[in-house]
Amino acid sequence: MSAPAVPKKNQPGEEPTPQRLPSGGQRGSGPSWPGPGMPAERSMSFGPSARRLLGRLRPHRLPLIGVVALAVLGVGLNVIGPRVLGHATDLIFAGVLGRQLEPGTTTEAAAAAARAAGNDSFADIITRMGVVPGTGIDSAALARVLLLALALYVAASLLIWAQGWLLTGMVQRTVHRLREDVAAKLNRLPLPYFDRQPRGELLSRVTNDIDNISISLQQTLSQLLTGLLTVVGVLAMMFWISPVLALIALVAVPLSVLVTQQIAKRSQPRFVAQWTHTAELNGQIEEAFTGHELVKAFGRQRAVQTSFAAKNEELFQASFGAQFISGIIMPAMMFIGNLSYVAIAVVGGLRVASGTMTLGDVQAFIQYSRQFTQPLTQLAAMMNLLQSGVASAERVFAVLDAEEQTPEPAVPARLTAPRGRVAFEHVSFRYTPDKPLIENLSLTAEPGQTVAIVGPTGAGKTTLVNLVLRFYELNAGRITLDGVDITGLRRDDLRGRIGMVLQDTWLFTGTIRENIAYGRPDATEEEILAAARATFVDRFVRSLPDGYDTVIDEEGSNISAGERQLITIARAFLAEPSLLILDEATSSVDTRTEVLLQRAMAALRSDRTSFVIAHRLSTIRDADLILMMVDGRIVEQGSHDELLAADGPYAGLHRSQFTQGRPTESEPVPAP
Repeated sequence: MSAPAVPKKNQPGEEPTPQRLPSGGQRGSGPSWPGPGMPAERSMSFGPSARRLLGRLRPHRLPLIGVVALAVLGVGLNVIGPRVLGHATDLIFAGVLGRQLEPGTTTEAAAAAARAAGNDSFADIITRMGVVPGTGIDSAALARVLLLALALYVAASLLIWAQGWLLTGMVQRTVHRLREDVAAKLNRLPLPYFDRQPRGELLSRVTNDIDNISISLQQTLSQLLTGLLTVVGVLAMMFWISPVLALIALVAVPLSVLVTQQIAKRSQPRFVAQWTHTAELNGQIEEAFTGHELVKAFGRQRAVQTSFAAKNEELFQASFGAQFISGIIMPAMMFIGNLSYVAIAVVGGLRVASGTMTLGDVQAFIQYSRQFTQPLTQLAAMMNLLQSGVASAERVFAVLDAEEQTPEPAVPARLTAPRGRVAFEHVSFRYTPDKPLIENLSLTAEPGQTVAIVGPTGAGKTTLVNLVLRFYELNAGRITLDGVDITGLRRDDLRGRIGMVLQDTWLFTGTIRENIAYGRPDATEEEILAAARATFVDRFVRSLPDGYDTVIDEEGSNISAGERQLITIARAFLAEPSLLILDEATSSVDTRTEVLLQRAMAALRSDRTSFVIAHRLSTIRDADLILMMVDGRIVEQGSHDELLAADGPYAGLHRSQFTQGRPTESEPVPAP
């Protein structure tokens, strides 16, 4: 059995949720969403959102441990490298100095001679570096040191590469699971949530924002980890070499943190606004191009362009502010780093001249100072990307945190022998708390009975059948199916017994055969063809070049509106549901096809309960029971002949459709 598609259209007049016009405006009452000129949603604090996003990495503990271990080893080898190269510099410098001294003397004698000549600094340099007078550069020792440095850097690169490979897999699996969670969440959300959300806005959260999270995690986590480890390792080496120079380098840290915090605090709300306006712009573009024929027919191109330009300008302002403000971090950090570098170079040079440090130590320290400021600068540069990712995460978390539909019963009821008896018992429902629509309604549809529901627009006809499908929950009363309260059934079980044909047809991208078999994928070819013949789909499909293999998109642009509706009727015919709902199912077909379809649907409705919503009374003359609804109440019920004989609202509606005269004063004027 098939589970019917959720109605695509808003319910006309029944406390509808807003619909966005192609021009960007809105119609209807009820909940609203940000439009042009409205403020963007408020940002959550950066810290909790970032922690929640990183918390999604917990299931990958083992790869995460491997990533950290590889990063520690790789960064550790990189940190040792400058110290080894500093030793190579000392070997070269000692060789140059030794060649200038008189051979045959000892280091202590050369130092004593320098002090006797009043050159104490040179004597300290000779002593500290262990210069051997008369010898040049020790090529063998230098070669061993350089090979060691090469091996360290090669090993470090391999370890960092392996760490990146593990991290990529971990991040992509995390994002994969996030997409699955969002998809599962969407299936658990009630229909009113989708009524309140513009389709383009929701699509942007599910696609653009999750892609942005993936990019942000991939590019920032690796640099954050290696950057922090580099800072710690380099800092340790700097204190080992020279605590004085290390303290000079540390002065830049609190200044850098303060600058980064102040800039990030101002840029984060703008990143949230950027992605909010991006989603709203996507929504406008999606609806404008989906309804481009309507836009042109009503001459609304200029209004659409104006609305687009306004929202595009808002996106430009938010994006410019976010990128410009966050972009200040990089030059600010470079400026602070250069100040630190100059201070270290000056003080280090003085200490070499005084003989308290070797040239190789100063060289290594300068490299460490660069390694120390570089990750800080990179981390600052990553802040704009990180903030953008966290802003997207907030929007995705808003979907994951949305209130879900009422949970399924712990011990669901089962229908062992479904007959199709539907009973409304004192049912009350309203879309918004302050505007009642249906109040204390009771009715019973017996098995095999065809119940037609008629009335003016906004009377509550479509709402009535939506309540049977549990697209919305009741405010009071209950609905039973074969004596079982439908809230005691699993939604899939309930909807799997109901077939629905909507006024607004909905087809999925695929072949005509696949669309007919959508509600019953295991149907045989013979059953599909039988359903197509019974609903007159076969008649036009045979004329198509590819027949039942003709591929149609979700809009069904390569077939007519009437042909699309025939396919949806064939889909319901094939599913063989025990309860059938037809919502203006023949509104898009011609008169001759409608007559043929009436016969097909009569066969379809046989031996099953059917609810038929109709505006054209000619389609429901043979209904077993006709309900006349006005303002959510059943004002009349009976057969066609009985209601005509009663000369009430139904008779007035009938005369307004089948006579040329105007309704009398005693007759209600049908709503347009």
